[in-house]
Amino acid sequence: MQRSILKPILLATLVCGTLDILLAVILTIWRGREIGGMLRFVASGPFPAATEMGAAGSLLGLAVHFTLMAIMVAVFVFAARAVPMLLDRPWVSGLVYGLITYAVLDLIVVPMRFPAAWPPSALSITTQLFAHIALVGWPTAFITRRQLRG
Repeated sequence: MQRSILKPILLATLVCGTLDILLAVILTIWRGREIGGMLRFVASGPFPAATEMGAAGSLLGLAVHFTLMAIMVAVFVFAARAVPMLLDRPWVSGLVYGLITYAVLDLIVVPMRFPAAWPPSALSITTQLFAHIALVGWPTAFITRRQLRG
């Protein structure tokens, strides 16, 4: 009997989403910016008016962040269910998946929505690669392996 995919999706979303948003908060503070503004910017991807929404826009940004994370995690979990060998070497599959999520989000989605953000700085590339690999790819692969294989 196959194990449910709901638990790994929820668990990895919470872990990866929390790790990723904590890095974003740290980087925002380090850059001398406001955390609420960073969250409103996240929300402004799908909801451009969020930048003018104050605290509600910030909460919307948090919801958008975790929704995107759930989608990224779910794609990996469904892929692992279809191709179980992805879980044989989670260090490798997590690394590759982190690179894929980086390419999709930072090289396609973000430049399409925010053309002024292109080209990214070397620091941005470095931090985003770290986040996508170490905070999303690897935890997702290991959590999925643990939850689907036991």
